[in-house]
Amino acid sequence: MTKPFVLKKHIFVILFWLVFGAALWINFQSDSGRTNAFFQTLSIVTSSFIFTHFLTNKLLPQALRLKKMKLFLVEAAGVIMLLSLVYSFVYTYIEINSKAPLPPGFAAHLPVLWKGFYLSLPASFLINGSACGIKFYQEHGKIERDHILLQQAHLENQLKLLQDQINPHVMFNVLNHIHILMKSNTELASFLLLKFSDILRYQLYHCNQNQVFLDKEIEYLQNLVEVEKLRWGNELNVKAVWNLSNKKAFIAPLLLVPFIENAFKYVCRLPGHTGYITISCKEENNILSFYVENSYSDMTTYKKKDGAHGIGLQNVKKRLDLQYPDSHTLDIKSDESIFKVSLTLKLSEEHDQL
Repeated sequence: MTKPFVLKKHIFVILFWLVFGAALWINFQSDSGRTNAFFQTLSIVTSSFIFTHFLTNKLLPQALRLKKMKLFLVEAAGVIMLLSLVYSFVYTYIEINSKAPLPPGFAAHLPVLWKGFYLSLPASFLINGSACGIKFYQEHGKIERDHILLQQAHLENQLKLLQDQINPHVMFNVLNHIHILMKSNTELASFLLLKFSDILRYQLYHCNQNQVFLDKEIEYLQNLVEVEKLRWGNELNVKAVWNLSNKKAFIAPLLLVPFIENAFKYVCRLPGHTGYITISCKEENNILSFYVENSYSDMTTYKKKDGAHGIGLQNVKKRLDLQYPDSHTLDIKSDESIFKVSLTLKLSEEHDQL
């Protein structure tokens, strides 16, 4: 589906510039002759293509993505004037000079250049305006499609969250562990119960938004790690470092959870060896650096249905592509003994609602 669409798009662009060039050549040929008409047409079509391509494929998508349309209007005005200036030089030094030689000295050419400049402004505006209109329609359609996909992903994530909440497997394991601790260590059991209640409270009341405060999300992750550490006890060495400079930045909820869940789910604990998990979460200048590493072995993961990467990691990749396009880098590596996930994310300072 995508390739035919891209092919049609390129064919349309090529036909547009061919028709545009043919119309110019026919018009110039009647006044300037074939040779001069060819050079005029080549100069105008080439310069028009370069300027409109830069405006529509570089500046416009960037302005739409960053929501800086006022700046784009200023940039578009500058591009239109520069293209008009190019038209003016073509008009002066190819068309006019082909009919009658210009007087020597650049100062004597200024009136002709000025006339060519303001006569070229409507044509430059029409060409760039038409190209921007077509590109805006295409980009707006793409943004709408991405928004629909994002809403769908958000709804699917909410549904998965509800399914996870009512799935008794993890809940019963934690509650059973609390029940056992109540007989031997009531203080630790109480601490674990409070952490577990905080996890459920966050999932129930704070994850129904498109973005949440970073400090709330990290607090949730810390509680999750604490509960898992208590569950595994001496079977795992867990080290977690959290360092945030701007706790009020915003992040998509439950975005980092799959990485931690994946680490605890697939950590290697071969007989005679203690498995380990290392977590590092640092934020500076609204750039979040998140790293998870765990001991790993194919011997302990090949029986899993979804493999070492897990369905959760595939889902979070899709969410990153939809919610943080061009503002994240994700690197997942594994060898015979180590599984590593490294994520760099540019956070938002504004609350974005769906």
